[in-house]
Amino acid sequence: MENEYRYDTQLLIEGENLSEEAISHYFNQHFNGDCLLAVGDENLIKIHFHTNQPWEILEYCSTLGEIFDIVVEDMFRQSKGLKG
Repeated sequence: MENEYRYDTQLLIEGENLSEEAISHYFNQHFNGDCLLAVGDENLIKIHFHTNQPWEILEYCSTLGEIFDIVVEDMFRQSKGLKG
């Protein structure tokens, strides 16, 4: 397998005083994964992250604001031509 992380986790966080830098720092300190993308502004941040524990990402992000447009895709299944 090319990627050691199974789940492509994507979501939006809507809240107040959100910080791309603070969120990125927290991810880097607390989660195993790669391909982190945390972009937006103080009211809306898009998250993209490859991990083996997507539930931890959802749990943390839900503490920052309302989370929605949640997508968790199994990249291992996709690499076998299956629906992820």
